[in-house]
Amino acid sequence: MTTWQQIGIGNGERRLCLALNRWGARRVLTRFFRVISRLGDGVFWYTLIGLLALFGGARGQQAALHMSLVGIVAALLYRTLKRWTRRPRPFRAHADITAYIAPLDEFSFPSGHTLHAVGFTLVALAYFPWLAPLLVPFTVLVAISRVVLGLHYPSDVLAATLIGSALAAGSLLLF
Repeated sequence: MTTWQQIGIGNGERRLCLALNRWGARRVLTRFFRVISRLGDGVFWYTLIGLLALFGGARGQQAALHMSLVGIVAALLYRTLKRWTRRPRPFRAHADITAYIAPLDEFSFPSGHTLHAVGFTLVALAYFPWLAPLLVPFTVLVAISRVVLGLHYPSDVLAATLIGSALAAGSLLLF
């Protein structure tokens, strides 16, 4: 079993990870965050991209294309980082952490769900700011769900937020 120190997890992060995971052990919260996480797998984002392309006119098509390109780059980034860092998931590294949903891949750093959610949200909001009341809370819930469900450390989510923000900002400068 890997120790917290061996994988670079400090006491504060360990306590937060355990607390959020235990908080999520309540049946209603587990169900809620499972749904949020599954929607964050892509269903929500692909639906949004499709709706923008179909009903958003030329600006919606541009936003959909932009979001799709950001999604491709985000997938390449997070997969490369996961293979490089090989950080074990919390439920694998500590017996007190429970995985309330099966992970999509083996490693923890960074959170691909969060990276995509942040990148997609920032790009979509650059085109359609009125979507903020829907996208911002959903993105926050996706990020929280990853820790609550025992799949990521808070630092995985924070790093993914920073990477997703940088990716979106860089892409917006290019377009």
